Amino acid sequence: MRSFKSSSSALKWVSKGRAAAPPALDTSIGVSTSIKNDFFNNLFNNVLSDTSELAVTSSLIAIFAAALFGFVIAFTYYRVSEESYGRSLAVTLVMLPVILSVIILFVGSNVARAFSLAGTLSIIRFRSAPGDPKDIGFIFFDIAAGLACGVGLYGYGALFVVILCVIVLLMEKFRLFEKKEQRKKLKITIPEDLNYPGVFDEILEKYTQKYLLTKIKTTDLGSLFELEYSLVMKSGENEREFLNELRCRNGNLNIILALEK
Repeated sequence: MRSFKSSSSALKWVSKGRAAAPPALDTSIGVSTSIKNDFFNNLFNNVLSDTSELAVTSSLIAIFAAALFGFVIAFTYYRVSEESYGRSLAVTLVMLPVILSVIILFVGSNVARAFSLAGTLSIIRFRSAPGDPKDIGFIFFDIAAGLACGVGLYGYGALFVVILCVIVLLMEKFRLFEKKEQRKKLKITIPEDLNYPGVFDEILEKYTQKYLLTKIKTTDLGSLFELEYSLVMKSGENEREFLNELRCRNGNLNIILALEK
């Protein structure tokens, strides 16, 4: 037998031998919160993959870790490249790990996206000539740090960055692999009718410890020749007198004396 009771808050059905049903609750707030959470999650979910999702927290950790590694590498580059330092490359060294880590996060384990990315990047062509080998080494250093962050190997990445930066700084401090003798590059322009073999040997032997003719090329549509020497000057010799004697032999044409990199 069932009885019906009313109260000021809600209706309750009471059955003999059964517990009373709980009163109806206002679920509008819960539904609204659920909708917001679903929207936020869907905004950052990897909708192109059925098996993996891009977690917001792990993505932020990867981005900030890559930026930190980039700052450390850029600072190391700044300390060891005072003579050939370029601010644009330093800024690039900070940006590159972040960009690479984000690319790795987007691609994940999706083979189709990996091939799409490879096809997109294959149309990019860099026409600039190769720069300083040390700059190229720092770029590859940056790439390795960005890849480590992208796959979530922060510990290995930090260890790699710290060890290599310390090694580079120590090499710069103690000037390892630096030649004690200062080699210079000499470029001499001569007229076409000048018989250049041996014409400057007497002057070079007087002012240099050793010299080597490394290149001969024509300029101005073949009307002039350019000789390039690699040499080591004798200590205490006057470079101005050296250049003046060379000018007397080459008809007062262009002569360039510079440090050899």
